[in-house]
Amino acid sequence: MSVVAAYIYRNGRRVRDASLTEAGLKLARGEFVWIGLVDPDETELRLLARRFRLHPLAVEDALSAHQMPKVEVYGRELFVVARTAQIEGDSITYGETHIFMGETYVVTVRHGSPRAHSELRAHLEAAPALLRHGPDYVVHGILDFIVDGYLPIVEDIEEEVLSMEGRALEAFLSRADIRRIFLLRRELIRFRRILGPMEEMASRLEHLAIPGLDPEVRPYFRDVADHVRRVASRVEGLREVLSSVFEVSNLLEQQRQGVITRKLAAWAAILAVPTAVAGIYGMNFQHMPELHWIYGYPAVLAGILAACLFLYWQFKRSGWL
Repeated sequence: MSVVAAYIYRNGRRVRDASLTEAGLKLARGEFVWIGLVDPDETELRLLARRFRLHPLAVEDALSAHQMPKVEVYGRELFVVARTAQIEGDSITYGETHIFMGETYVVTVRHGSPRAHSELRAHLEAAPALLRHGPDYVVHGILDFIVDGYLPIVEDIEEEVLSMEGRALEAFLSRADIRRIFLLRRELIRFRRILGPMEEMASRLEHLAIPGLDPEVRPYFRDVADHVRRVASRVEGLREVLSSVFEVSNLLEQQRQGVITRKLAAWAAILAVPTAVAGIYGMNFQHMPELHWIYGYPAVLAGILAACLFLYWQFKRSGWL
């Protein structure tokens, strides 16, 4: 069975367990049921569809998964698709949570999301004054729980980017670092594509007017949209920082290469003096100035040394060496 939790609530408090049978899902006045499923098979979902008269199109979406965040209204039924995200290894992986909501029920279907709703359920049950609002407040809690899961992803990437930024200022970025920069930028672009529809979905829920959605609860969805916007803003900031890290690394590398080039040019100029003199006196001509002078050899060596020292001093003073 893919049912991880199924409970019936009255006045914001859990009153009993629910089973996927006609008798187990029978509700008294003022009660609602919250059923949580993980990767259900078609039989289980069809059973719930018959009991709560879920719309066939929404059921097909929940079975097939691979949906973008959205909100659909089918008469008195609300269908919400939210995308979950988590860090796995070097990349961000995504899952989905499909939510069916009516006046007396909430059915959640999770695909590819390792974060269970047990912690969320305990948190909501600890505040019966809010949970008594009913299924719409549960939907808000689920969406808020999903969006809160985005923050650790952003914080982990921020720490890595700051570390990479420090390394870029100290030394050349390695090939692995550059590959990681482009990988992170690609992951952040994909993440941003999820955040946009999530923000639109939360904003739409704030303004929806359907029978099962309490007007007092609708403003809570604005808080979810604000959280998504803050995450999106931090993601954009990280993308800019990654771009600046790469640009700074390139500038520093060009600067270091320029310093090396100047040093090589300075040493080439210094070595040009003895090379030129040795080249001249290496020519096989009989009549050359000072060729038979007894002090010619040491005088030429002294001249070469003096010229080289003078050039070294000049280049050192100008910062080329």
